[in-house]
Amino acid sequence: MTQHNTSSPDPRKKNHLGSALLFVGIFSTATIAGLLIIIGLIAPFRIRWQIGHAWCALVSWMTKVFCGLTYEVEGMEHIHPEQPAIILSNHQSAWETLALRYLLPAHSVVIKRELLLLPIWGWALLALKSIVINRKNQRSALRALLEKGSQYLHEGLWVLIFPEGTRAGVDEKLKFNVGGAMLAQKSGFPVIPVAHNAGKFWPRYSFLKYPGVIKLKIGPAIATQGRKAADINAEAEAWIRLALQEMG
Repeated sequence: MTQHNTSSPDPRKKNHLGSALLFVGIFSTATIAGLLIIIGLIAPFRIRWQIGHAWCALVSWMTKVFCGLTYEVEGMEHIHPEQPAIILSNHQSAWETLALRYLLPAHSVVIKRELLLLPIWGWALLALKSIVINRKNQRSALRALLEKGSQYLHEGLWVLIFPEGTRAGVDEKLKFNVGGAMLAQKSGFPVIPVAHNAGKFWPRYSFLKYPGVIKLKIGPAIATQGRKAADINAEAEAWIRLALQEMG
C-alpha cells in the first residue's frame, strides 16, 4: 500500500460522516463504561477489566461499521496469557491504546498524570490499575514505573509501555525511552515487541479516520534475565523498526 504523508495533500476520500459517528459513539459509550468501571471498584479487578475489554470491543466494531477500518494481527502465538510480560509498542495513534486493551491479556498501562484530570474517563483509567507517571519529573516517573510495574507483574498482570512517550508521525522516529527495559532488567520478566501502522488510517490528533486494514505484528519474547537494560531496549527497538519498515 502506498505510504501517505499527512503533511501533504491526501488523495483519499474524506469520511466526515463516519468519523463524526465514531467520535460521538466513542465519547458517549466511554462515559457509560467509565461509570461502570468506577462503580466496579467494589468488585474484583477482573470485573472492571472485563467492562473495559467489552467497551474496546464495541469501539472496534464501531470503527469497522462507521469508518470501514479493520485490522489484522500477526504473531498472536507469541502471547501466552499465563506468562506475564512487558509489551513495548510503537505509538502512532489513539487506535492502539484501545485495540491493545482488547487484544492483550489483562494488563496495566503507563499513562501520564494529566489524564487523571479528565472526569470519569481519567478516574476509570486509575481504577484499571494504570501506572501513573509525572513526565515532568523523570526520576519520579521511573521510580513509579519500576515499583508499580514490578508489583503488577508479580500479581499476574502484563504491563504495556509506549517507549516513545508520545504519539509519533508515520514517518517520524522518536527515541525509545529505556524505562520499560529497566523494568524488564529489574523484574526478569520477558519483553514482547509490538509494531503497527495505525497512524496511516487513524492519524494522530486527527478527527478523520480512513478505511483500510491496520497491520499489527507481535514479536517473539525477548529474554531479559541477566541482561543490561540498554541491550534489551536496543533489541526491542530494532525489531519494531524492522517490522514497521516491512509494513511499508
